[in-house]
Amino acid sequence: MMPVQAQEAVQVSQFSGEPVPRFVSLRFSAVHGRQGPSLDHDILWRYEAEGMPMLILRETHGWRRVRDKDGDEVWIQARMLSERRTAVAIQDTPLQRKPDPDARAKALIKVGVVLELDECTDGWCAVKAGKREGWIEELHLWGTRTSTDGV
Repeated sequence: MMPVQAQEAVQVSQFSGEPVPRFVSLRFSAVHGRQGPSLDHDILWRYEAEGMPMLILRETHGWRRVRDKDGDEVWIQARMLSERRTAVAIQDTPLQRKPDPDARAKALIKVGVVLELDECTDGWCAVKAGKREGWIEELHLWGTRTSTDGV
């Protein structure tokens, strides 16, 4: 798996010991995004997509400030997040047999599909979509690296 790359120096969180910013994914199919880092704050979003990638921007004890693919920022309980790396298709795109635009496509991945992310090299990412494995051009995905995702 390719490490997350950032434009600025990566900081290590005092809460998790992990780098910030970094990508994670939703652990469950129903997760609340709140206005602030406690259950007392209003729910702003209800995410219903297990595995959806989220970009961690800040951390507090038990809570993470995240950005979703649409640019919305909310607080989510840390236990609702997984370190499993995923990406989401931001447009309809072919799942190629190899990292080559002229390679034969295995399938058409529709916008919004969440994919398991393996490695990204030279502008291509190895992904899994259910039982299908292949390559997608990185520019068609959100959740691959912080330097291209608007941190």
